Amino acid sequence: MISISLCLIVRNEEDVLARCLDSVNGIADEIVIVDTGSSDRTKEIALSYTSQVYEFEWIDDFAAARNYAFGKAACDYILWLDADDIFMEEDQVKLLELKASLSPDVDTVSMLYHLSKDESGVVTNRLRRNRLVKRERGFKWIGAVHEYLEVYGVALATDIAVTHASTRHDSERNLRIYEQRLAQGEELSPRDLYYFANELRDHSRFEKAVLYYNRFLHSKKGWVEDNIAACGKLADCHAALGDQELALEAALRSFQYGSPRADNCCRIGYYKLQSGAYETAAYWYEAALRAPKQEEAWSMQNTSCSTWLPHLQLCVCYDKLGQWLKAYEHNEIARAYRPDHPSVLHNKSYLEGLLVQESTMEQTSNLSFS
Repeated sequence: MISISLCLIVRNEEDVLARCLDSVNGIADEIVIVDTGSSDRTKEIALSYTSQVYEFEWIDDFAAARNYAFGKAACDYILWLDADDIFMEEDQVKLLELKASLSPDVDTVSMLYHLSKDESGVVTNRLRRNRLVKRERGFKWIGAVHEYLEVYGVALATDIAVTHASTRHDSERNLRIYEQRLAQGEELSPRDLYYFANELRDHSRFEKAVLYYNRFLHSKKGWVEDNIAACGKLADCHAALGDQELALEAALRSFQYGSPRADNCCRIGYYKLQSGAYETAAYWYEAALRAPKQEEAWSMQNTSCSTWLPHLQLCVCYDKLGQWLKAYEHNEIARAYRPDHPSVLHNKSYLEGLLVQESTMEQTSNLSFS
């Protein structure tokens, strides 16, 4: 059986740290916690779980802090988490099974990352990340912000999931770091151009986000999944700025980089629906349902766009086209995914009334008179 070092970098995590560490109880053989300047009870809580608590002077560089933590690990493999991540019970069982059976030939193990769930507990946003790596390989983190772990060798993809369970977020931190780097005259890498644009978009600075998404795409050096995602986010920025034509162009631009993705098909469907082109909108929502599923994708996946959402929108399209039975059928499929969604419940009541009325009219028209 392999041994596992859990490595975390933390700062003011008193509200979530114990929850995270409890979720790896009996799994991690050692816990390494690197504090980057907490002013709350974080270090006190950390010390109640492990004596390996270190301080690292924060230099606006996440990779530097994570590499420092990795350098303190001593077990066969290193598992990394953030303090607001947890393993759900079923994933704890899977991780223990993996620990007992993992071949020492494996250099890196990837796991799913569940970022959000709907009211029924169904995952709506997810991606895949390298989570467990062989220590002796000396893998390094790269990037001051939105850092990534550079790995190579024998890889294993698992269905074990890490669940992100954040209670708060320093929304200004990453944007501040990027702007400081630019102010110092640093030239951002293509990857940083993309993530800086994301930060600008998240802060509703849409015009500047458009500028940086275009710089990223024009560099022609981006990862293909980031290229596709950038087109969709660029479309959202144009839509927020009130330019539906440029929004449509940006969504269509994504097809240059790969097969149509469900989220961009939904975007195009939405733009057409807003303009009253209901048949065209229906085509694009159907295309979203036909789009290849990205089950093993490393990029962000909005599962709503390939499941219930297109059916809900198709219900709207077919209602507008007067095809109420077809609209009802799509709403019922959406209801199977989201049984308590207010729009789904409203549509069900509304369409059942129309169908009853339509049936009554048909019966009346078929009466025979003597």
